[in-house]
Amino acid sequence: MMRNSFFRCGAWAAVMLAGAGLALAEGGPAVDDVEALLAGMSTRDRLAQMMVPAFRTWKGEDGTAVPIRGLNGAVRDSLRRNRYGGVLLFGENCAEAVQTVRLVAEMQEANREGGGVPLLVAADQEGGGVARLAFGTYGPGAMALAATGDAGIVRGMARIYGEELGLLGINTDFAPVADVNDNAANPVIGVRSFGDDARAAGECVRAFVEGLHEAGTIATLKHFPGHGNTATDSHTGLPTVGRTLAELETNELVPFRAGIAAGADMVMTAHIQFPAVEGQTCRSIATGGEIPIPATLSKTILSGILRERLGFEGVIVSDAIEMKAIRDNYATDDVLSMAVNAGVNLLLLPSVCDAEGLAETEALLDRAVALAENGMIDAARVEDSVRRILALKRKYGLLASWARAGDEASAAAGCGSGEHLRFAREAAQKALTLLKNENGAFPIALREGEKTLVLFTDASRAGALEAVRPSLGAGGEGVAGMAIGRENAGECVRAAKAADHVVVVTRAWNAACLDPSTEEGFPAGVVRRIIGERHATGGSVVVVSAQLPYDAACHPDADAVLLAYGSAAGGGENAMPNLLAAIRAVFGLVEPGGTLPVDVPELDGKGRPTGKILHPRGSGLRSGGEGDV
Repeated sequence: MMRNSFFRCGAWAAVMLAGAGLALAEGGPAVDDVEALLAGMSTRDRLAQMMVPAFRTWKGEDGTAVPIRGLNGAVRDSLRRNRYGGVLLFGENCAEAVQTVRLVAEMQEANREGGGVPLLVAADQEGGGVARLAFGTYGPGAMALAATGDAGIVRGMARIYGEELGLLGINTDFAPVADVNDNAANPVIGVRSFGDDARAAGECVRAFVEGLHEAGTIATLKHFPGHGNTATDSHTGLPTVGRTLAELETNELVPFRAGIAAGADMVMTAHIQFPAVEGQTCRSIATGGEIPIPATLSKTILSGILRERLGFEGVIVSDAIEMKAIRDNYATDDVLSMAVNAGVNLLLLPSVCDAEGLAETEALLDRAVALAENGMIDAARVEDSVRRILALKRKYGLLASWARAGDEASAAAGCGSGEHLRFAREAAQKALTLLKNENGAFPIALREGEKTLVLFTDASRAGALEAVRPSLGAGGEGVAGMAIGRENAGECVRAAKAADHVVVVTRAWNAACLDPSTEEGFPAGVVRRIIGERHATGGSVVVVSAQLPYDAACHPDADAVLLAYGSAAGGGENAMPNLLAAIRAVFGLVEPGGTLPVDVPELDGKGRPTGKILHPRGSGLRSGGEGDV
């Protein structure tokens, strides 16, 4: 289902733009004439085109934050008044299809009434755990897609994400992630990456970009020049990567080159210091001392490496400048002036959550105007940025018409259609990776009178068992589920000892989850105890890794280990399909066929990765354990 539901009436658009004061006189250039539009813009209009706010929530009179799912007067007036280049939607904004269609239409209409150029409407729809639509198709994320080993599946899943965004009027996807996740302790990328092999990840990036383009959706590579080898999350701190340019060329930059070759429209910057590449420093507002500037502020990295070395001609967009890596370390004036002068074309502004936040966001535009008028922001850089933004909008037909989603019924029917859901389920099944299978532990054959216990280290994932139970037939009557908590750990161990079969669904989302001495890693110690107790009485344990594959190394004594690369809270057929497929596979209903996209290292006593590889990239068994897939 290709996107074909936008109004593309050039004459109607000309009238609207003329009324807004952006078209030239009658008989002048067409409304999609980039140079004519650019010439008619004031400095403020140009800088507004370079800014993308996010209107997420709004505090009511009682102080309660309410999601913005329809425009209130303050937000509508802000869009009319400021004529931004785009808006970014989050999960709070998108409750269901019809509501989202109406919200996007309201945003475009408010912007039109103020005399603006049609908005880029963006969302982070990567798949997997980063998906902004609370409806529609939950599909596998990057690492799961890579595990299928099938570029066609990657391309098809991206096309579905793009089609569903397009039905809603969302024209820009901040995806795919092009980071090479070669640090097992990475706290923010993990399964969002296609893996730790740069060339293989690049092929997946290429396919994802192609899929989005087939759907008519703008594709964005992130996070340049690479967030995969960090031990700090730039949302909460300022990461540093010590690699040289030569080292980046053979690793981090490879997937970005592949995505650029595929025609990616945008590249998102990383708030990461690369001191071996960029030696410039800036005064820290936290310490008062000089600290290296991050890629987002680096002319060397953005203009030198991305533009000149990699030949990227599209739009460079910053990661959100509200993230602590930026907010806690660099002054606002430095961020605005250095980012633009370095080559950033679009700035993602802080999220608006109340009237005060709205005022602060608008103040950033005012401040940028003042810096430009004082010569601190290079006028030529601004002109170049707006020209690139307008050219991108023209490429996707946004200047020839006011982008407005088609009828609400089409959006409701198309988002999460049966065809899309079937594709996502099949992709998730093909991604399943069986790393180990000893003692005939996998799959489990359900027999009348036997008891099977499925334990969850994360209670929010326990709903997956109930979603699968109808598929188990009469044998499902003997299958029980429990969540492991501090209060019932002993009970879980006793129940596991008494069961005929035991499955443990683990979920590690960061490195702390791998260390039994931490709050997040607490269940890992209980799981080890369960495995030991089962082995002492001749029993076996099947471990299902529901997120980061590195937690497979937490349980080297498990009899069978199955990787799902993702999960979702709750359950139901419309939820993220990875874990549902994994539980089906445990009971022999589907066959694992994936291979591991990363090396899984052995862990030390604190759950930290060592230099020894336990499960090498490319590992994967058939269910019977006869050999590699």
